[in-house]
Amino acid sequence: MKKILLAFYSLFLMFGSSLFAQDFQGKVYYESKTSVDMDFGGRQIPEEHKKRILERMKQMSERTYILSFNRTESIYKEDEKLEQPGMQQRGGMRMAMMMGGGEDYYKNVKEGTYAVSKDLYGKIFLVKDSLPSLQWQMQAETKKIGRYTAYKATAIKNVREPNMKAIFQPGGKSKETESKEPEMIEKEVKLVAWYCPEIPVNQGPSEYWGLPGLIMELNDGRTSILCSKIVINPKEKIAIKEPSKGKKVNQAEYDEISRKKMKEMRENFRGMRPGGGRGRR
Repeated sequence: MKKILLAFYSLFLMFGSSLFAQDFQGKVYYESKTSVDMDFGGRQIPEEHKKRILERMKQMSERTYILSFNRTESIYKEDEKLEQPGMQQRGGMRMAMMMGGGEDYYKNVKEGTYAVSKDLYGKIFLVKDSLPSLQWQMQAETKKIGRYTAYKATAIKNVREPNMKAIFQPGGKSKETESKEPEMIEKEVKLVAWYCPEIPVNQGPSEYWGLPGLIMELNDGRTSILCSKIVINPKEKIAIKEPSKGKKVNQAEYDEISRKKMKEMRENFRGMRPGGGRGRR
């Protein structure tokens, strides 16, 4: 393993000395797909309506992102495209919030910080904090991604995510019939990354970084992110700007705000069901 690590860092230094001699920049295009298990919790929803919900979820789970980077900074943005029909509706906005999106994720690996602009129910928050650090385990396995040789690395990440079962689970007005499901789920997920020492930047999609080469592919068991195109040192200089709009909060503060909003959404959703307090009596 020590020999493998030495080889990696030798490659990193060799390519870095030549590439970093110039104003090294680039753009990476990623295709992202997220699997969604929609549990309606026994709620009586017409099949046609279920199909529309699932189709919207599928559309929102397949996205294209662009990572623009230089020696120390990067920004990860969703590629702009026309809105899907019905996305402007209230239901579509609710699902977009649960799926994520609308985020410009800025990383400064030299300073060890990030800033991300998040849209939560139409309100913009600017989350600024220290970059999350993962204990990457280098593997000897390699594969080709396009013309590049990528090396495998793995890590364990602790995550908190909305509990879709709790949101859609039926419940009435009595405490006995209230959902006992937690609003958020905490779990460990295994990350599998493929990085390329030929592109010697300590960057990757979204919040991921920390490997001796560009992360070209990443999978967390639910979301897969795959590099589809790379442009190194484009003719037009890339401008990387840290997000500045929105109410400034740290990650812990934003998580608490998001938790309260999720609870509010859950209560509103339960209230729309028969016997939930807002339907017909």
